[in-house]
This record gives sequence, structure tokens and C-alpha cells, in this order.
Amino acid sequence: MKDEIHPKYVRAHVRCTCGNEFITRATQEELHVEVCSNCHPFYTGRQKLMDTGGRVERFQRRVAKGRMHSAQARSAG
Repeated sequence: MKDEIHPKYVRAHVRCTCGNEFITRATQEELHVEVCSNCHPFYTGRQKLMDTGGRVERFQRRVAKGRMHSAQARSAG
């Protein structure tokens, strides 16, 4: 193996948005994650809607706008 081509592998402190924190090893000392094994639906058995960047809200607004438009068309026609 060549010397000095691999990144340093150090202890990493991982913080999840759910509040869970744990220590592991990685190439960075500090990691911030959105989902961990404590809150992921696969491990918890609970269904959880995961909204990234407001996509769900944007979709719901678009659907509501379409429903209102079609309701107005029915009442006018």
C-alpha cells in the first residue's frame, strides 16, 4: 500500500436531528445526520413521513390548488 494516500480514520461524534448521539469511526470528527437507527421507520416499525426541503407541503399546495380550480369550474358550468 502507498503511504499517505488514505484519509485519517478517527473517532466521530454523530448527532441526529431526533436528538440521538453516538460515537463511531469515520474520516470526519463530527457528523450531523437527519435519520439514524433510533428514528428510521425500518428500525422503529413506525411509519414516518420524511419531508426533505418542503416537498410534501409543496405537493399538498399544488393538489389543493387543482381541487379548488376544478370545484370552481364545476360551480360555474
